Amino acid sequence: MSDVDDRLIKLEMDVLAANDKVAAENRNYFAEHNILALNLVSSPGSGKTTLLCQTIDALKNEVPLMVIEGDQQTINDAERIRATGCRAIQINTGENCHLDAEMIKDASAKLVPEDNSILFIENVGNLVCPAAFDLGELCKVVVLSVTEGEDKPLKYPYMFNASKVMILTKIDLLPYLNFDVEKCKQYAKQVNPDIEIIELSSTTGKGMEKWVNWLKSHRK
Repeated sequence: MSDVDDRLIKLEMDVLAANDKVAAENRNYFAEHNILALNLVSSPGSGKTTLLCQTIDALKNEVPLMVIEGDQQTINDAERIRATGCRAIQINTGENCHLDAEMIKDASAKLVPEDNSILFIENVGNLVCPAAFDLGELCKVVVLSVTEGEDKPLKYPYMFNASKVMILTKIDLLPYLNFDVEKCKQYAKQVNPDIEIIELSSTTGKGMEKWVNWLKSHRK
């Protein structure tokens, strides 16, 4: 290995170590205020924002909810979230392909999540970089739509291994697709035997109750 490779590895380790330090501060802050912070990750177009909008509609009269939106450009998703009546702040990462703990710390300071609330962090659409960056969240929730390949857990094992929950979305489209649900679930369990799997449709509402109940139980 060359000296250049050594320096690159050390730099990457330094970046991750600095991020982990801030992530620990975020986690302590969330714990002190009883804030359930979740990091939603996926490929682009999986339906994260639609899922969030439906989740907000289901819970907004019971639980204080806030959203941190991450995208490389535009404020479109944050505007969709605000249209539900939920407070949201947008982070544009530019060339960066993920959110980091410092971004979440700064956004939280501006948003000031309420005590006993749920904070959804919608990460940049990417199944690679966000896997390595702890934001201080309770856990990662990976969103996979049935319009993608059922072998995604095998292609992106680090993300599925780092996630506590896999939400399989757009199940209302299954009759029109060649997507093997059981094989997808098998692949996810192969990568992460402990991953919880929730199947739902944000459009029809099927399966949403299970997701909402998961949120309520982990908020306690």
